[in-house]
Amino acid sequence: MWDVSIVSQLVDSGAFVSENLDFSGMTTLRVGGPARIVAECPTTQVLVDVVRLLDASEIPTLILAGGSNLVVGDDGFDGVVVRVSNTTVELEEGFVTADAGAEWDQVVAQTVAAELGGLECLSGIPGSTGATPVQNVGAYGVEIGTMLRRVRLLDRRTGEVRWVQPDALGLGYRTSVLKHTDAALVLSVELTVHRDGLGEPLRYRELFSALEAEEGDRRPSVEVRDAVLDLRRGKGMVLDPEDYDTWSAGSFFTNPVVPERELTTVLAAVESRLGDVSVPQYPADAGTKLSAGWLIERAGFSKGYPADGAAARLSTKHTLALTNRGAAKTEDLLALAREVRDGVQSAFGVRLEPEPVTVGCAI
Repeated sequence: MWDVSIVSQLVDSGAFVSENLDFSGMTTLRVGGPARIVAECPTTQVLVDVVRLLDASEIPTLILAGGSNLVVGDDGFDGVVVRVSNTTVELEEGFVTADAGAEWDQVVAQTVAAELGGLECLSGIPGSTGATPVQNVGAYGVEIGTMLRRVRLLDRRTGEVRWVQPDALGLGYRTSVLKHTDAALVLSVELTVHRDGLGEPLRYRELFSALEAEEGDRRPSVEVRDAVLDLRRGKGMVLDPEDYDTWSAGSFFTNPVVPERELTTVLAAVESRLGDVSVPQYPADAGTKLSAGWLIERAGFSKGYPADGAAARLSTKHTLALTNRGAAKTEDLLALAREVRDGVQSAFGVRLEPEPVTVGCAI
């Protein structure tokens, strides 16, 4: 048991401290047990001081910002939850600097309103700015790594604060060296943007079709943002407290990348089950990327699975999202995730990997 005097030390460091808050009020899935102590850090300096204090005291610590990519067990977390609440955003010549706690979609909105381009395809993604390089967040043909200029980190092993370049982050498909480790904490990010008001070249068929454009075209960032938000709303991927389809962690599984040596076997399994069908395939560094949503639905898990009245269901709009229908527990969601994962593997020989970070639970 750690010294309860830590509360007064957290307050002295500038944090706003609460006790015994439920994670259901701090995550977009709205599940999870209690957090013993929550220390909200309104500035970058407070955040650094608080994390240094907790690390020096060897107190279990969980860093939390938007809570959009987090699944916490029903027993909660017996430690200190550090809420990242620094939110400064600065627009300068050709780039934007945003604190880790800034709401990501508001950062995108500010760049678009300033007639800057490059981030518009990442509109509507919930969560904080600090999570974007950790996950190498991406959507509609653009990844954060495309626009990332540098990242300011707190090295939790040494206490040092420094800026690092993108090539030091090991960015990959929905991953980086920052994911699944507590070694470093993102404090702020710096992103390159286009000053001509035009977005990134359109690469994603669904998006350029919605814009009645051609692949590779560049359109005003405001037009692209509007189209992206419309597409995401149609899939229940824009947060709405009245819509249970948005009580989720977004895409629960990453699109699997199948090594070339295994692809023939997987495609044969698809043909055996479904006949001669067109399988969505995309080139990837380590093989061929398949659509997790397509595989889930063809394995027998339709939108809204398992049925009305279930505490946890697949979204009624999008099979890749697992949703809390208002009264789900973490274990309800994990049981559904296991069923879907195992069903896809049984049907096609492809093992889906979860995208959210899990704390105090496992799939």
